[in-house]
Amino acid sequence: MGKRIAVGLSGGVDSAVAAALLIEEGYEVLGLTMKIWSGAIRIKEGAKQACYGPGEEEDVAACESLCAALGIEYRALDLSAEYEELVLEYFKREYRAGRTPNPCVVCNRELKFGFLLERARAAGLDFELFATGHYARIAERKGVLHLRSAAQAAKDQSYFLYRLSPGILASTRFPLGELSKEEVRAKARELGLAVADKAESQDFIAGGDYGPLFADRPPEPGEIVDESGRVLGLHRGLPFYTVGQRRGLGLSLGPEPLYVLRLEGASNRLVVGPGAGLFAEGLLASDFRLQSPEGGEAPFRARAKIRQNHEPVPCLASPGAGGSCRVDFEVPQRAAAPGQSVVLYDEEGLVLGGGIIESALEAPRP
Repeated sequence: MGKRIAVGLSGGVDSAVAAALLIEEGYEVLGLTMKIWSGAIRIKEGAKQACYGPGEEEDVAACESLCAALGIEYRALDLSAEYEELVLEYFKREYRAGRTPNPCVVCNRELKFGFLLERARAAGLDFELFATGHYARIAERKGVLHLRSAAQAAKDQSYFLYRLSPGILASTRFPLGELSKEEVRAKARELGLAVADKAESQDFIAGGDYGPLFADRPPEPGEIVDESGRVLGLHRGLPFYTVGQRRGLGLSLGPEPLYVLRLEGASNRLVVGPGAGLFAEGLLASDFRLQSPEGGEAPFRARAKIRQNHEPVPCLASPGAGGSCRVDFEVPQRAAAPGQSVVLYDEEGLVLGGGIIESALEAPRP
């Protein structure tokens, strides 16, 4: 084959196996890592591994060892300034506005498939294709490339990648798209890779505590209110809560549990209520993009996913002017959080489009 392909390496088993599989296929492989940890934010010692945190040095060392073992070139590129500007500032801005951000969507679109490749080529690294260890696939329909969900639904990561355009997909490879996590680990053991049994990073920030991100302007406590506006207590700051949350509210008011229904950034209030208030019959989205223009503005049937671990559900999508879209679910869905993404799929798992949730259309209550 002989084509030169860059592989985004994270120090984990998935990207390591992706690189190894591409070597087996005959590609000339180059390993790339984006360094995003600047050390400017104080994170408690001993925090578990995550995408962003002091464990990055260990991950880069793991990548260096892997590439040495595989006999391929490796380069780690500093994107910490871009990460802080595009991901961390976005994250803080959204939470302060009472929305629930999705840093993985922004990071993939802007950094991993954007600045990382630009910076690598600017450094004189030559490659034709780019690959990652994401569990996703690529398929063509009517001459247009679409992202497609992974063969193993439980590991599918297409939700985080839905912003990738057909042009980007044309030069992208996802070697793990047809594999299960068990098969990936088995392949790593077969190859004797040191990361074969390395634990996965589950959090966005080490320790899962967002508090240190707001050290420059600590979140202000505010009122917890019910749907009528009655004050029930005080919250620690909006960044510590999300729509659908039940634990950590510090409230005990009768036998029926209370959940976070809304975060109101303007008033710094947390609105709570019974679980029935979390269900929506649909949603309104902004910045909506179709993968193929053939859908036009006509309503179309699809399957909607409103968070990473949400099972796609039947819906009717009605794109409108200015990148707007209304999505009506066949069956009401729980916790459609403003700031998160809604991603639309067809029956075969092809990503048809997606956008940012602006508001939920509350379902009638019994």
